[in-house]
Amino acid sequence: MQKELFKQLETPCIVIDMAIAEKNAARMQAAADACHCRLRPHIKTHKMPLFARMQLAYGANGITCAKVSEAEVMADGGADDIFIAYPMVGDFRIKRAMELTKRVKRLILAVDSMEGAVLLNEAAMAAGLILEVRLEVDTGAKRTGVLRTQAAWLAKQIYGLSNLNLTGIYTFKSLVYHDEATTDKHLAGREEGDMMEQISNEVREAGVPIEDVSAGSTPTGLEVAKTGKVNEIRPGTYLFNDYMLCREGAAKPEDIAVRLYATVVSVPCKEYAVIDGGTKTFPMDILLDTPPYYYPGYALVEGNDDLQLRRMNEEHGIITSIKGDTGLRVGDKITLIPIHVCTAINMQNQVYLYDGENLKQERVAARGRLV
Repeated sequence: MQKELFKQLETPCIVIDMAIAEKNAARMQAAADACHCRLRPHIKTHKMPLFARMQLAYGANGITCAKVSEAEVMADGGADDIFIAYPMVGDFRIKRAMELTKRVKRLILAVDSMEGAVLLNEAAMAAGLILEVRLEVDTGAKRTGVLRTQAAWLAKQIYGLSNLNLTGIYTFKSLVYHDEATTDKHLAGREEGDMMEQISNEVREAGVPIEDVSAGSTPTGLEVAKTGKVNEIRPGTYLFNDYMLCREGAAKPEDIAVRLYATVVSVPCKEYAVIDGGTKTFPMDILLDTPPYYYPGYALVEGNDDLQLRRMNEEHGIITSIKGDTGLRVGDKITLIPIHVCTAINMQNQVYLYDGENLKQERVAARGRLV
């Protein structure tokens, strides 16, 4: 980045390299197309309609959101084919989802229990609506999702509800193999494809004519698509990438489109320096020094393996030196690489977009959307 632009940054902040983001969007779309698999990217990483429109322009069939409030923001921004991949439980959530169906061409909702499906069906009946739904199946992540041994039974029960149209199944598995964490994305992806093929066959044999079989996060997405056993993948982080994906073998350092910038505000001694970003800037949803990846800090200081960010308060980040002398001075700006970019973006009200010549600010419109 040019020095005059560098000086314009109000830190702590995030800068997104638009050229790299464009390359990432094009690369993933081309790879999915080559597998004859639809791409429905998750907006959890960028949380901005601008980037959803970019993904759709490259050929994505629709987008994925976690919460109805995120979907409302994306609909305002032009997205009209949205899958909310999160159990639609809670009267307030269901009400907002039904209102959203009137504003988009296609809205797909998620269920993973009969209790949730019945409540959703009753609300749809009262509103005179038929709601499209997908059934979530747990394939090893052990969060939401019906147990795979019960998927066919539950699918048949939901299929019998009057105002729900069950059109598919979906899963989030990530780097899990034989129900245990793994570092092998190839094994994890192939197993994901095998599992989803078996589950979809069992559902169809139970008399439920589902069409869509959706899987795949960024680490495993293309591996699942290559199996030919799903017809949709939902990666999200690929658009920006981060150090976590590099360690997982799903990205290269040159593919990371995001940088964090911070200013040194205090240097009490040579052993450490304090920057103006702490826990309100840098995510702490990773464990340091823990297998399999042994992350050395909450962000990486670019171009300097000696400096580490391992301790923070709300507004203070403590940069230490392995050698014992940070070499930093008050007023220095440092560049850091995010470990997990999704949570880093969600901590910013706005980010800078860099097009190679200019900087402009973009609001992170769907940050903090919890409902």
